[in-house]
Amino acid sequence: MDFNLTEERQMLQDTLRRFLGNAATKDSNALWAELAELGVIGALFTEDNGGFGGAGFDLSVVFEEIGRAGVTAPLLETGILAGGLIAALGNDEQNALLEDIIDGTQQLAFAHGEPLARYDLNHVATTATQTGDVYILNGHKSVVMNGGCADTLIISARTAGDVAGNHGISLFLVEASSVERRSYKTMSGADAAEIYLNNVPVAKTALLGAEGTSFDEIETQVARATAALCAEAVGAMESAKALTIEYLQTRQQFGRPIGKFQALQHRMADLLVEVEQARSATINVCGHLDADRPLREHHVSAAKNLIGRAGRLVAEETIQMHGGIGMTQEYNLAGFAKRMMMIDHQWGDTDYHLERFITLSRAVA
Repeated sequence: MDFNLTEERQMLQDTLRRFLGNAATKDSNALWAELAELGVIGALFTEDNGGFGGAGFDLSVVFEEIGRAGVTAPLLETGILAGGLIAALGNDEQNALLEDIIDGTQQLAFAHGEPLARYDLNHVATTATQTGDVYILNGHKSVVMNGGCADTLIISARTAGDVAGNHGISLFLVEASSVERRSYKTMSGADAAEIYLNNVPVAKTALLGAEGTSFDEIETQVARATAALCAEAVGAMESAKALTIEYLQTRQQFGRPIGKFQALQHRMADLLVEVEQARSATINVCGHLDADRPLREHHVSAAKNLIGRAGRLVAEETIQMHGGIGMTQEYNLAGFAKRMMMIDHQWGDTDYHLERFITLSRAVA
């Protein structure tokens, strides 16, 4: 199997790497506009939806470079989760939003997680009660990534019970200004928000797809988002590794670089193996995003578990090999370590995905 990038993906990677090399000096709005101008957002969508990519390896190219540069941009929330749900379930009027997303004039967020849900996608306590041509939403969505900056929210709510194999979960396109939000920054500096829904009326036309049938598509887009997170983690690992190698080559002790010490060489060799395993797991899951649901989810959980374990090891080892400087907020390594820790807890941590992998293995066998 040929794992080399196609010519188009190689060009995208080279362009992103050059551009993101100076991205740390840009504010978030300018960065988002320039990413759109470069066509990066379009790489997350298929040609049918106005983009030029949308495959698993397109996602991995974009998000590995995002992770390598350590920048914060709502590509995952706007382009993959919200944009993917609209592309899959939206009608002609709703699909018009995709053009605004790709142009960079709209930011979205997927408000699905709730305080008691943990990582269970089917745990939705938010309700949508239909009254004539209006739905009334009530509930609380927690840690909604990009929820404080988004122009439009996609909110999940329970409209019916489990009927004919459906989970009774519906999705609604809601203007962000119509709900109560409390915005804050996560540990890695990304925007998040608590969304409070207290008798919020939304028109029936805001319903995305058929009522009560959205769970399967939610799971599909979360799988794509998880693969993108894995790629982002690999990029962060690569940068943390590069910083550490440079430090080991320049820091002097007893008259020679500390990278000459055999104990540190062994630790660095172990770290390199973990990074390569993480890359292989990411390639594997990106190549299975179009597989049948049991096989796809099996590989999603396998990759996310390995990425979580490798990310923790890389963060701990690189900080320890740096010594005191590795603990300072001003040094770039701290940002990469924080992002790796955050990725472990997005859409399921290592323990959750280990249990899920064991369960799914029975279905795949």
